[in-house]
Amino acid sequence: MTASGEMNERERRALIRRRRRRLADEREEAKVYRELAGRRGGEEREILLSIAEAEERHAAHWAQLLGSDAGPERRGNLRSRVLALLARRFGSVFVLALVQQAERRSPYDTDLDATRAMAADERVHEEVVRGLAARGRARMSGSFRAAVFGANDGLVSNLALVLGVAGGGAGTGTVLLTGLAGLLSGALSMGAGEYISVRSQRELLAASTPHTADATQLLPHLDVDANELALVYRARGIPPDEAQRRAAELLRNTTAPVEVPRPDDEDDVVGSGWSAAVSSFAFFGSGAAVPVLPFLLGMEGTVALLVAGVLVGIALLLTGATVGVLSGGPPARRALRQLGIGAGAAATTYLLGMLFGTLTG
Repeated sequence: MTASGEMNERERRALIRRRRRRLADEREEAKVYRELAGRRGGEEREILLSIAEAEERHAAHWAQLLGSDAGPERRGNLRSRVLALLARRFGSVFVLALVQQAERRSPYDTDLDATRAMAADERVHEEVVRGLAARGRARMSGSFRAAVFGANDGLVSNLALVLGVAGGGAGTGTVLLTGLAGLLSGALSMGAGEYISVRSQRELLAASTPHTADATQLLPHLDVDANELALVYRARGIPPDEAQRRAAELLRNTTAPVEVPRPDDEDDVVGSGWSAAVSSFAFFGSGAAVPVLPFLLGMEGTVALLVAGVLVGIALLLTGATVGVLSGGPPARRALRQLGIGAGAAATTYLLGMLFGTLTG
């Protein structure tokens, strides 16, 4: 065989490997969507099953191109296998956010073997998954916000408190007592603050909720010519012509209830006051416990401070990456941002503690 023939044979083997990889990945992605659909119901289940069917069509395309070269069924890439496992165990918005990022990295825009329809499908899948993830984010927004902010505040504020007291020259016992006091006071303050915040937001929404029962009782007594009922609809953002049409229709049928727009899923968006309070308390407490842990284990001095700093740094990276994944952004950038802000706050407090300790010493 000539050198050119050998090169062509190598290219053919590389082409077969690539197609086999695409086939395995598509089959694995279809499993991910079917696992997610298995943990949902109603419209979301139907949407996820439809995406799974599209992924199976893509797999059929690669199987047809391979023909007899398809060989035995292979496992997909590690990312898809992990997503399938997570979908099987959890099926949460966290998994949807990861799937959204996976769809964004589709290789079909540059793969000449993939059809334009397949490339378009993957783009659409990203938007569909983004929409499903947005639903989940809306449902968990109240408690999740409290949890993330609580953990981050606990990590940063208590590390800064511990470092500030240590920088001022306090002994190990004083540092430990200060850290525990900061943990309890901060967790209680965060829990109470979140409860009041959510309750206040609910009360504001309640004040804007239409009193349709009162409006219905007034229908028989309204002036048909003036038709002031239309103003109710216009005040809720309905265009004048549509408001007039709805009001006229109601006045012709005075037994019909008055229905005016109200905020969509306001309970899901605001969340529960107690849920937000408990989440904030628990996560602040768990975050604030991290910088105290080395002192509870008997460490002292610089070693304890270094261990506390490393543990808090790891925790900040994890919380930042989690926020990045759930928000659909790059997790590494969010993690480093979280770490940088926390490290800056802690270092500043430590330096101020050293300064005050020197001035009062």
